[in-house]
Amino acid sequence: MIRRLTALFDPFIAALLLTVALASLLPARGGFVPVVGAAADAGIVLLFFLHGAKLSREAILQGLSNWRLHVAVLSATFVLFPLLGLGLSSVPGLPLPLASGLLFLTLLPSTVQSSIAFTSIARGNVAAAVCSASFSNLLGIVLTPLLAVLLMGGRHVDMSFDAVTKIVLQLLLPFVVGHLLRPWIGGFVHRHKWLLSKVDRGSILLVVYSAFGAAVVEGLWRQVSWADLALVLLCCTVLLAIVLAATWGAGRLLGFAYADRVVLLFAGSKKSLASGVPIAGVLFAPAEVGAILLPLMLFHQIQLIACAVIARRLSARPEVPGGGPRP
Repeated sequence: MIRRLTALFDPFIAALLLTVALASLLPARGGFVPVVGAAADAGIVLLFFLHGAKLSREAILQGLSNWRLHVAVLSATFVLFPLLGLGLSSVPGLPLPLASGLLFLTLLPSTVQSSIAFTSIARGNVAAAVCSASFSNLLGIVLTPLLAVLLMGGRHVDMSFDAVTKIVLQLLLPFVVGHLLRPWIGGFVHRHKWLLSKVDRGSILLVVYSAFGAAVVEGLWRQVSWADLALVLLCCTVLLAIVLAATWGAGRLLGFAYADRVVLLFAGSKKSLASGVPIAGVLFAPAEVGAILLPLMLFHQIQLIACAVIARRLSARPEVPGGGPRP
């Protein structure tokens, strides 16, 4: 039992919690603020460079034939989620910064690694999961900022010329450069996945420390109570439950084979912490980022636990003659 519970808990969440605790106790102040800010910006650039270098052009081309599935996944990610986010972010009693964070998490692209992993465990179409998750992250670089401007308004999102330039230079350009260099660095990226994963997560932790430190200095923990966090946790749970039910039901209605329904279930219900942290750092003022990231961090752990349980149950189903668990 203890081993199962440990398997459901992502060690990265422990690192995130420790980083939040450190930022709460020892936030950057005075002359260290610009130093930490510059390091966080460099971490964002590195993150998206690595995302671009990991994206396989072959996987994208191979996946174009299964366009109905990819459209369904993208619709869940960038249409269904934001509509639900608009409703849940209006829940009475939810502080404005957390309501904004709840809405922001619904605008993010899907995850790559966990979508593929859970699809594989449930004996789904892994190749299609790679394509769908890759498409989602590629489009998210553009769609997430646009949706944030459209749905969150000018009160939170700064889309001045300087802000747009920052998005291009810190998100889009590093991603494109990394992808263009893939023919030369792709082998290195593949051989050193473990090391680059540590660099990737270390960059996220650096951005989180910078964001929460700035928010703490501005009085974050005086504005957010344990009751507020409990309400956000409930909203995240309801959000995930609705999307999981909707994506599984939509797969049946659209007549997808079992293997493709699994892809829609897992790739369509995820939100990427790896993309969300740096995008939030670019879109929002430093003092706001900490509170806006709280719902995303909670949702991240909930989705891992729920999808791990579902994937294991699907994998345990008896196989049908054509292969794969019985629908």
